[in-house]
Amino acid sequence: MAVTKQVPEVEEEKLLRKRNEELERELRKSQEREERMKAELQKARERLRVAEEAEERLCSQLGELEAEAVDQARTDHARILALMNQLSQAQRLLQASSVTQPLGLASK
Repeated sequence: MAVTKQVPEVEEEKLLRKRNEELERELRKSQEREERMKAELQKARERLRVAEEAEERLCSQLGELEAEAVDQARTDHARILALMNQLSQAQRLLQASSVTQPLGLASK
């Protein structure tokens, strides 16, 4: 009877070893997947960090450009006002000189 009990025990042990090997293979595969996912996550974090730094630089540059644009607009506006004043003065001078010219000289 001891022999008959041993045979099923040996078979059961073989099955358990086989199942254990399968589980170990699955565990290794799972660990490899986990490592790949960790590496991908790290790469994604690095890309995010780079993108955030680029965004900060772009925002800073945009702010500087906006300040330059406002300054240029103010300069241009001041120049336009000065030119308008010069034109108004020139028109007044022309009107004043045409009024003060004798009629005989103006027709020549």
